[in-house]
Amino acid sequence: MIKAFDKWETNGIKVSDPGLVNYINIEPKIVPKTGARYAGNRFHKSKIFIVERLINRIQVSGHKAKKHKASSGHNTGKTQNAYFLVESALELIEKKTKENPVAVLVKAIENAAPREEIITIEYGGARYPKAVEVAPQRRIDIVLKMMVQSVYQKSFNTKKSAVDALADEIINAYNLSQNSGAIQKKLELERQADSSR
Repeated sequence: MIKAFDKWETNGIKVSDPGLVNYINIEPKIVPKTGARYAGNRFHKSKIFIVERLINRIQVSGHKAKKHKASSGHNTGKTQNAYFLVESALELIEKKTKENPVAVLVKAIENAAPREEIITIEYGGARYPKAVEVAPQRRIDIVLKMMVQSVYQKSFNTKKSAVDALADEIINAYNLSQNSGAIQKKLELERQADSSR
C-alpha cells in the first residue's frame, strides 16, 4: 500500500466540504513530484496530490501587495528544498497534534478557504466593489497562496524557521485560530464581500 512520503496513510481521510471534494486530491504519492507534466491543462491541477500543490506553491509564493520582497531562502525553484521543508513540517505537525498530518493539512485547507471575495466593477466611469462567490478550484489556490505568504512573512528576518512557521500555520488553520494568516485573510475577504453587497 502506498503512503504519502512512505510514512502516512491517506485512506481514512475525508473531505467534509462538499464544494471541495473533487478539488482536493488525497491519493498518496511516495515522492509527490509530477514535474509540471500537466501544466496548462485545464483543471488538471485538481488531480495532483494536495501535498504536491503545497510544495509547488512554496517554490513560487507570489508577491504580497505588489511588493517583491526578498524571501527567506526557501522561495526558489529547488523542489528538493520545498520537498524537505514540507516533509519536516508534516513530521512536526504529527509530533504536536498526534494526528495524521495529511488529514490536518486537508482540514486546515477546508477551514481557511474563502467562500466569497470582491471584484471591482466599472460602471459609467465609477468603480465599485461587488461580492462574488469563489470557484472551488480558486478557493484552494487562494488558501495555499495565503498560507505560504504568511509562512514567509513569519520566517523572513526572524529566528523562526520556515519549517516551524509552516507547521504552526497549518495547525492554527486546522484549529480555526486567528493566529493563522490564512484564516485572518479569509475573514477579512468575507467581511469586505459582506459590506459590498
